[in-house]
Amino acid sequence: QVHLVESGGGLVQAGGSLTLSCAASERTFNEYAIAWFRQAPGKERHFVALIGAAGSRTYYADSVKGRFTISRDNAKNTVFLQTNSLKPEDTAVYACAAGRGQSIVAADYDYWGQGTQVTVSS
Repeated sequence: QVHLVESGGGLVQAGGSLTLSCAASERTFNEYAIAWFRQAPGKERHFVALIGAAGSRTYYADSVKGRFTISRDNAKNTVFLQTNSLKPEDTAVYACAAGRGQSIVAADYDYWGQGTQVTVSS
């Protein structure tokens, strides 16, 4: 089992940046692909980005490609999501998830964090 804790959310103006973190205490964290999903109020959860267990493969939703960067530091059991050029439509709760595969489907992930709120003002 992996317990995930997100941090780094907050309120930022459009065009600003935030760095979100997803951390775990279990060493098995390094065996999992990690993905970020986001959910805005009243809307469905959407895939944002994923990174493979070794960190060599990344994949992004078209809506964030070129603006967001996912990375991981396996020595620190942490995955980062650098968010740049933020837009009001990026406002959502961002949650990280751990899974054995590399999927953009939320149901394929076994463990989830509680999420961190990102609010982008116009």
